[in-house]
Amino acid sequence: MEFSAEVRAEAEASRAAAPELDLRDIPFATLDPKGSRDLDQAFHLERRSGGYTARYAIADVPGFITPGGAVDAEARRRGQTLYAADGSIPLHPRVLSEDRASLLAEVDRPALVWTLALDEIGTVSDFRLERALIRSRAQLDYVSTQAALDRGEDGPWTLLPEVGALRIEQERLRGGASLNLPDEEVIRTEDGAYAIERRRPLPVEEWNAQLSLMTGMAAASLMLDAGVGILRTMPQPDEKSFDAFRHQTEALGRPWTSGDYGEYLRGLDRADPLTLPVLEAASMLFRGAGYVAFDGAAPSATVQAAIGAPYAHATAPLRRLVDRWSLAICLAVSRGEAAPSWARDSLAELPALMQESGQRASRLNSATINAVEAALLTPLVGSTIEATVIELRGERATIQIAEPAVTASAPVPVGANPGEVVRLRVARADISRGEVEFEI
Repeated sequence: MEFSAEVRAEAEASRAAAPELDLRDIPFATLDPKGSRDLDQAFHLERRSGGYTARYAIADVPGFITPGGAVDAEARRRGQTLYAADGSIPLHPRVLSEDRASLLAEVDRPALVWTLALDEIGTVSDFRLERALIRSRAQLDYVSTQAALDRGEDGPWTLLPEVGALRIEQERLRGGASLNLPDEEVIRTEDGAYAIERRRPLPVEEWNAQLSLMTGMAAASLMLDAGVGILRTMPQPDEKSFDAFRHQTEALGRPWTSGDYGEYLRGLDRADPLTLPVLEAASMLFRGAGYVAFDGAAPSATVQAAIGAPYAHATAPLRRLVDRWSLAICLAVSRGEAAPSWARDSLAELPALMQESGQRASRLNSATINAVEAALLTPLVGSTIEATVIELRGERATIQIAEPAVTASAPVPVGANPGEVVRLRVARADISRGEVEFEI
C-alpha cells in the first residue's frame, strides 16, 4: 500500500516548528522491540526529594503534519500502522515515521515532553506538557535491557523496576487489572521460514507499559478538565460475564472465590500450566473497548475498566491516528489556549476511523497467523497430536498445541474440560485459506 507522490512530496518537505524549550541535556532513552525504527517514546527517570520525576517524550507528529494536507488525509484513511510477518504498512510515510519524526538515538528531535511528579508511593501529584528539543542517548531493546537489569547493571533503566512496581501497585489500588497474556507473533526464522512465537511479556515490558498508561491517564485528565478531547473507554464486565468466568475457573480447578477479579488475576501463579487457560478465559471480560469524543459536557462513561481510571491514547502518534488529536489538544490546554480548531472540528469522526482501522488490523493479524499455523501443521496432516483445551464453545473448543505453537478451534471428546489434554488427528491444512481441520 504505497503512498501517493503527493503524500510523499509533502512528507519530504515537512519541517516541525522549532521548539521553545531545549531539553537536550536530559539523557532520554527509548525502549522498544529490537530493530524498531518508529520510535514514539523516550523516557527519563530520576529520584527527587519525596519521590520521583518521570519525563516521557513523545514524537512531535502534530508539529510535522499540516491539518487538511495530503499526509493528514492519507493518515485518516489508514488509521494506524498495520503489521504483518514480512513488514509493515505505516500510518505515515517512512521519512517521517522511521526518520525525521522518530526519536532515534544521538540526533536532535522535536518532541512533546510530559513531566510528571510522583510521590514516594508512585501517585502522580503534578504534571505538565511542553514542546521541546531532545536528544535520545540510547536505543534500548527489551531483551538486552532485561538482561542488564538481571545482572544488576546501572543505566537509563535503573529506576524503571522501582517506578514500574509502584505504578503496578497504584493500578491494584484503583481496581485495575492487567492480563499480560503471552504474545502470539509471527516471526521469520534464520532460514527464511515463518513460525509463531508465544512468549510472556518480560518484566521490563510491563514496567515500561506503566509509564505509557500513566501518561495516558494524565492526558485524559487534561482533556476532561478542558471539556474537549477523546478517551479510550471500556465498560466494567456485567454480572453475566463474571458468572461465566467464575464457572470457567471452577472447571479449571482454580476457582475465583473471593476478592475482585483484578486481585484474583494478579494472584495466579504464572508457572502453573493452568494459568494460561484461566487468563484466556478472563480475556472475555475485557470487551467493549472504544473511543468516546466529547466537546462540552464530559461523556457519561469515562473509565477504562481494565486500567481503573479515565485514559486516553496519547503516546504513539507515529503509529496511531488518534494520538495526534490527544496531543494537540493537551498541548493547547497546558498552554492555557483553546483546542486547535482542526482537532475540534474533526473529533466526532475519530471513533469511527479508529474502529475501522482496528478491524483491518485484526483481520490482517488473524489472516497472517492462520496462514502460518496452516503451514506449520501441513507436515502433520494425518498425524495425531496432543492439545490443551483452553475454552469450550458448544461442541467445539479453543485448543492450544505446544509444538508447533498453534491456537485453533477443534472438536473435542464429550466431557472434555478446560485444562485437559486431548488427542486429535490433523485432518486438513490449507495454507492459501488459512484453514486447519481436526478430527477426534
